[in-house]
Amino acid sequence: MLVSDVMSRGVEFIDASATIQVAAELMGEIDVGALPVGSALHLDGILTDRDILYRVVARGLDPTKTAVSDVLSRSVVACAETDAVQTAMDLMAAHHIRRLPVRREDGAVSGWITLADLSRRLLVEHPGLQAALSELTEPPAREPH
Repeated sequence: MLVSDVMSRGVEFIDASATIQVAAELMGEIDVGALPVGSALHLDGILTDRDILYRVVARGLDPTKTAVSDVLSRSVVACAETDAVQTAMDLMAAHHIRRLPVRREDGAVSGWITLADLSRRLLVEHPGLQAALSELTEPPAREPH
């Protein structure tokens, strides 16, 4: 299975000059834990909910005055649309990250692949995994008396 089979294609970018407050509002509106910063052709970094928590809130910075560029994660690990899903999973595990930008052959960002995407796909396509999770989460059937 390829990354292109699993990835999310709708990517909302934020400008590096935007404030953290604007970024946090956007993250809430579209229900995501991270935003790519820049554009599809020029990715400056990624702003995550953890960046906001640890680099803004914990330091007591003003989110209405702090720019995304001041706190984003600049080290960006990405994968290609044509990579195997296992490659993306290996990258996530090796770098302790939950999401990867996905790039086309020309290098432009075309989507995201997240742990949530992978989990959903694995659950849908693996009945054995579904059964095992059901056994763990559903109460055992009671025997009649």
